[in-house]
Amino acid sequence: MDKIAVLIPCYNESKTIEKVVKDFQAVLPEAVIYVYDNNSSDGTDEIARNAGAVVRYEYKQGKGNVIRRMFRDIDAQCYIMADGDDTYPAEHAPEMVRLVLDKKVDMVVGDRLSSTYFEENKRPFHNMGNSVVRGAINLLFKSDIKDIMTGYRAFSFQFVKSFPVLSKGFEIETEMSIHAIDKNMYVENVVISYRDRPEGSESKLNTVSDGIKVLRTIGRLFRNYKPSQFFGSIAAVLALLSTAFFIPVLLKYFETGMVPQFPTLIVCGFVMVAAIQSLFAGLILQNMVQKNRQDFEMELIHIRKQEVQLLKDEK
Repeated sequence: MDKIAVLIPCYNESKTIEKVVKDFQAVLPEAVIYVYDNNSSDGTDEIARNAGAVVRYEYKQGKGNVIRRMFRDIDAQCYIMADGDDTYPAEHAPEMVRLVLDKKVDMVVGDRLSSTYFEENKRPFHNMGNSVVRGAINLLFKSDIKDIMTGYRAFSFQFVKSFPVLSKGFEIETEMSIHAIDKNMYVENVVISYRDRPEGSESKLNTVSDGIKVLRTIGRLFRNYKPSQFFGSIAAVLALLSTAFFIPVLLKYFETGMVPQFPTLIVCGFVMVAAIQSLFAGLILQNMVQKNRQDFEMELIHIRKQEVQLLKDEK
């Protein structure tokens, strides 16, 4: 079991990977640097290996798939995750490690948005997207994470071994943030400096398609983690629609004693039934979510025992 493992997912980062590996070696000499190559065609793997990293491979394309493989393969007391594009300065890593090892933080978020991100990043839609996603998640989940989509994070053993990776691509960071919030994990923000990619290095993030995936992920996780609020909102909208169309029919009945808009009355009845069904679906699912949280707490106990056993085996 490693004390510190630096995890670097890579896809065609030959321009920067050597510097990234050496920077982390300099600030964390006791760490093991793992580079997971995701079907690169530019020799990223060889450059990383020559720089002193442990190189492994994930052949299913997508950052989420790479992180799933990393989390399954590697046992460590503290994990640092960073991108291979040299946008995250390694000098912040020791502070992030200290928070995990000394303060028992489950996830440390490298906060770019509170420092140089908006000045350094030359892609205005990325800037807007980060702000929208941060605002949406903090509003929906009642949290205060400063940077939802940062790729620079530190994790505890318990977080890594209890996190179910479902996302395949860049929406993985959003999923991590929501998982930590929902499971009441200890999260800290560390303000980091950010620098844009060097010339010749291209971003793999597509602003439109990946942005849509992130928003869909937020919606899916809000439904899964907050079903009473999700289905309750649908129930409220349906109930309001039903009531709005029913009131004129009711007033007409009081005036004339007749119901000339009988089809409207029938539709209003069915819409109100749908609202009631949605409400009770949310209540039932919320009870299931509560039970899952109780089971998760018990799972954390087993993961802690596993960590202790791994540490004993090392000695």
